[in-house]
Amino acid sequence: MRPKSSAAKPASKPRVAAKLGNQVRIIGGMWKRTKLKVVDAAGLRPTPDRVRETLFNWLGQDLQGLRCLDAFAGTGALGFEAASRGAAHVTLVEQESQLVEQLKRTQTQLDAQAVSIQRGDGLAALRHAAAGSLQLIFLDPPFASNLWESALTAARKAIAPNGQVYLEAPVAWGADALAALGWSLHRHLKAGAVHAHVLRPLAAQSHATAAMAIAGHAPASPSLAQPAGAQP
Repeated sequence: MRPKSSAAKPASKPRVAAKLGNQVRIIGGMWKRTKLKVVDAAGLRPTPDRVRETLFNWLGQDLQGLRCLDAFAGTGALGFEAASRGAAHVTLVEQESQLVEQLKRTQTQLDAQAVSIQRGDGLAALRHAAAGSLQLIFLDPPFASNLWESALTAARKAIAPNGQVYLEAPVAWGADALAALGWSLHRHLKAGAVHAHVLRPLAAQSHATAAMAIAGHAPASPSLAQPAGAQP
């Protein structure tokens, strides 16, 4: 299975009544244990607590000074968690108006001054980010959208040389597919239907070498098997 080209557009989310029956919990930092209300929207898929806890153990408990972008914010759980742990600035980008409204209510509830919220296209936000300007990017697009390759390509320009990307997908991305897009796999876990990855940018020379090695072989695509060398 290969994600669609960068021309693909995010799958529109169904418009629903703003029900607030669900909650997510901030796991660490200054807002630890704070419960955030979540709009009960069809297709909305908050990153599970277990995955977020493991993710931020990988990334580090202290994110002081980092500039972050959550390109498909949804509930905002990832971005608010980063801000709770001291990130200097977190931009949350979301298309669905009712989700944006709830993100703003959460921002007010927390007095999250390091967080900014944009209604718009996550891919466009990635493409418009200044080169090398972000230290942490969250990529969790709708599973029906096939936007992973486009998002990874855009994120590669925006990420700082020492930055990291969190990628959430319904399949595991293997080392070869990632290398073709300029990324190395640092961490991976599977939790239910979710594959969580932490990626780091390959150096320009390593990226070129990987692209040359893969040229003429199968195109970049996520592997359905556990990636070699992945660390749960």
